[in-house]
Order: sequence, then C-alpha cells, then structure tokens
Amino acid sequence: MNSTFYGQPRAEVTRKWAERTPANFEFSVKLYQQFTHPRMFRERLAGGLPEAEAHDEGLLDALARPNDADLDAFRRGIDPLSSSGRLGALLAQFPASFKDAPASRDYLAALLQAFADYPVAVELRHSSWSDAIGGTLDLLNSFGAAWVQIDEPKFQFSIRQNYLPNVKTFYYMRLHGRNAKQWWRHDATEDRYNYLYSGKELQEFADIAGAAKALVRKSYLYTNNHFASKSVVNAVMIKAQLGEPIEGEYPPELIERYPDLEDLVTTGRVRVAATSSRSASRLPV
Repeated sequence: MNSTFYGQPRAEVTRKWAERTPANFEFSVKLYQQFTHPRMFRERLAGGLPEAEAHDEGLLDALARPNDADLDAFRRGIDPLSSSGRLGALLAQFPASFKDAPASRDYLAALLQAFADYPVAVELRHSSWSDAIGGTLDLLNSFGAAWVQIDEPKFQFSIRQNYLPNVKTFYYMRLHGRNAKQWWRHDATEDRYNYLYSGKELQEFADIAGAAKALVRKSYLYTNNHFASKSVVNAVMIKAQLGEPIEGEYPPELIERYPDLEDLVTTGRVRVAATSSRSASRLPV
C-alpha cells in the first residue's frame, strides 16, 4: 500500500481493507515518509507553515524528527491488518540520498528496533550500502529485516545486489522497471515507471522467485512498473513462467493493448489473472 507513505494510516481505513479481503490476503505497507524521507517531509511541513516559521530550520528539524507519538500513530493505524493476519511486511523504502554513514546506521537501527514486532523489508538504493555489504547485512540480520532486492535503472551510485535472501523468514523483491531516460527527469512521477519488461528480462526474476521458495518461508515479488497497467501485465507473465495459476478477470482492452497476454488469460467473466492494485502488482510465490 503506497498511500501510507503520504499520510499516517488510519485504523478505520485499514479495518475496511481487512473486512473486504479474503482471510489469506496480505497487505505490505510502506512506512510513512516522515520515517524514511526527511527532506520530502520537511518540504511538506514548510508548505503548510506561516512564512516566518517555514524558514525556521530548528523548528522544521524538531517537527520533522519522528517521535514516540508518530511511531504509535503508525502502529495503531496498521493494527487492524496485523491483528487480522493480513499484514505481510512493512516496507522501509529509503531514497538514493540515504547513504551509508554512522548516523544513517544508527537511525536505521533505531527504526528497526521501533518496529521490531513486525516483519520489516528495507529498501536501500545507494551503492555505499552494498560497498559495505558485511556491515549492512550484520545490521539487517540482527533485526531479522529483509534486504529488499530491487531492479531499476543502473547509475554510478546505484546499489549492487545479488538477489539472494539474507534472512530465512521472508524474501522481498521489487521490480521498478528500467526507464533510465525518465528516471530522474520526468513531467510526472509515474513517468519513471513507464517500462514493460520483456519475457526474456522477466525469466531471470521468475527463476529467482522459484529458487527463493526453497530458501525462505514466504516471498513477495512486486511489479512496480505501474504505468498504463504494465505492472499487471508483467505479473501475469511471471506467474506463467513459474507455472502458477492465473486467476481473476481481465478486460478485453488490456489484451488488445498487450497482445503477449492473449495466450495467458481470457476475458469476460471467466476467472483468469493475477492480483493488481492501484500502484503495483503483487505476485505471491
């Protein structure tokens, strides 16, 4: 769920999510931006303050710094999911600007300690974390946190990963697409996810997902290239490569736009394809 990144989750909302989904349905929930994107959160705060206060760096730092009340608010917000068994994992997605440094490690450790009662997946994007892979693994493993394996356009400072699980409890992978041209410069945020993986490109991740089943208790694979339903298309393609059942209902327009699905799904009221959401598709394996 991406909405929890932009606002603290509310129990009355997540309770409805739990009520409207089957007992075996799981939600992975992204942490509120205050916990992972301080610069973005500060800018948001400044925009809602009077001009004098908006330029008060000390005030902004104090307001942006997460405290126990902020942590408790997030816990209360996701409690209906947790108590009903529908919480998959908490996703702590950090920006590329979050680099390995003593202060960063201390902050990450404190955050993992604060959410120690939940399975937490940590997404790191800067190469400094993989350059110091031993220390990064020691930190994540000490809290049982999964190191999120990501596929995205590669740049000089991009993190390097081997796609192996670091804990036995669960595995977490996100495919963001490979639209390098619009990754940093785009008219709209969703433009960076305008990328459709080919069947050949997906085979590597299907093989990884299949191997992960033998190494961990549970694994999550999300296609986050959500521009124009491309995440849904690629999720179906991966499921087909894995030999997983393809269930659900798909509109004819989707098949017309993405003919690669023609032999994989049927349209109308027949039960046919993969799970989808507004921002990404989840592949349970």
